[in-house]
Amino acid sequence: MTPTLLRLGSRPTQALHLSGYSLKSPVSICRSGASKSLVSCAQVSRCTIQTSTTRTLATLPSTSLWHSDETSKFNITNNNRWSSTSAASSNNEPKIDYLSLPHSSPEVQNLIEHHARKSQTSASLQTLMKTGRGEFLHKLAKHNQGGGFASVTSRPEDESEATPLVLVQVASFLRRELPIRLAHRIHDLSRVSYLQDMKSVQQVKDLYTTSFLEILSVDKHPPTREGSEAWEEQFAKILENIYERHSSVLVQMARGAFELRAAIRKGALLGVDDDGCDEGQKTTNEKELQVGRDAVEFELMESTHAFLDRFYISRIGIRVLIGQYLSLRQPPVENYVGIICSKTSPYEIVKRAIDDAAFMCTRKYGDAPEVIITGRLDMTFPYVPTHLHYIMLELLKNSMRATVEYHGIDADYPPIKVVIADGSDNEDVIIKVSDEGGGIPRSNMKRIWSYLFTTADPEIQEGMVAFNENVDHSIDSPLAGLGYGLPISRSYARYFGGDLSIMSMEGYGTDCFVYLTRLGNTREPLPI
Repeated sequence: MTPTLLRLGSRPTQALHLSGYSLKSPVSICRSGASKSLVSCAQVSRCTIQTSTTRTLATLPSTSLWHSDETSKFNITNNNRWSSTSAASSNNEPKIDYLSLPHSSPEVQNLIEHHARKSQTSASLQTLMKTGRGEFLHKLAKHNQGGGFASVTSRPEDESEATPLVLVQVASFLRRELPIRLAHRIHDLSRVSYLQDMKSVQQVKDLYTTSFLEILSVDKHPPTREGSEAWEEQFAKILENIYERHSSVLVQMARGAFELRAAIRKGALLGVDDDGCDEGQKTTNEKELQVGRDAVEFELMESTHAFLDRFYISRIGIRVLIGQYLSLRQPPVENYVGIICSKTSPYEIVKRAIDDAAFMCTRKYGDAPEVIITGRLDMTFPYVPTHLHYIMLELLKNSMRATVEYHGIDADYPPIKVVIADGSDNEDVIIKVSDEGGGIPRSNMKRIWSYLFTTADPEIQEGMVAFNENVDHSIDSPLAGLGYGLPISRSYARYFGGDLSIMSMEGYGTDCFVYLTRLGNTREPLPI
């Protein structure tokens, strides 16, 4: 069977029909003929997320969309290197080149702490669309009266095309926001129990620190209107490199989780109980006696999973912001504002996901169950097509695999049913995937949302983290692999205010429900 290939680039060339594209990987996605991979599906998961005090992009004071609204004690030198304050310069104190310092140096750590204390700014899908259309340019003009921007009040004639001033405005926001988000994650990576000691996790922390310092190496804002486009171009090149460099983080963190689980099973870690907390009340001897017989499965370490939830929900936010900006810099596509399609068709996305899942299933088993789509096949709504495709591909390939393995190869498979529900009064677009693949035991229902829980062959799972390529959920990957699929799919749904739930009847089948907000006005959930 020939697969229908779906390339979800910075923006597909058609609003509803995504033909002509091939899905290389959900982490490295590029447009046909493009010189670089610019836009991708970020991969994260969220189960229970604590949110910090955040600001909303749509309601920010105008200063935050152009200048930083907080006075930092760190300034930039003329050669775009970070230095100490101007007061220090006036006292002839030496300037600090942070990029040349070790990441563990007090200067770099103080800089990270400084930004980690700042509040993150949440955005919604509608806000991202309005910003890309230039609907907030009046804030840029208002703040910069007398600086050459007072006349900027009109929006672009083609709302799918971002003008240079729109790009400068978005870049200015990212220049302020991204270091704050990266600093929060670096801070979290430094404090997570046990996982922080894993080699792969330390590499991710170094990667985030490098990106943090590189972004700060760019001036906070362009000096003049005449120099704004050159400033924006410089900033875009840095973000392109960061975006591509971070595409392997999912596999790197998965490798770190494997390292932790291996250490627990070997009894190398002391004092780990069922909820992942230290047992400080016990003596060293008592702990040593329990090593080996009380070592818990990684999937049940709640504290570790809470960290991974925070990390991945933040990662998807960072990659959405960068991906949206880089996509706005590309030639306009009808019905698209950046990576967001104003007329996303669930029916078209589901069809492509069915073809991709059927290809993977046929490659593995020689056949694939039929999928029947019913419901509102003509409806469209604003959404990110790459996110929806990722969710549907994960659910459909799970259903196909379960159906084939439950009924046996060469059997007469019952069809998988997909229902797309939407009404004029509905707050959500709801997609249901139903299969008769034997269901999930009740004892495993909690574990399906756990990272690295999978029923795949352990050798396949180990092989998925043995390299650094981004093929974990593409059509080139095994039908089952890391076990990240379901928790990450739920985070995709939750990122813009939706959800993913699963109900199963052991011995019969499973129903999966995807909830997607129709209005797109829900702010992203930002972890502390």
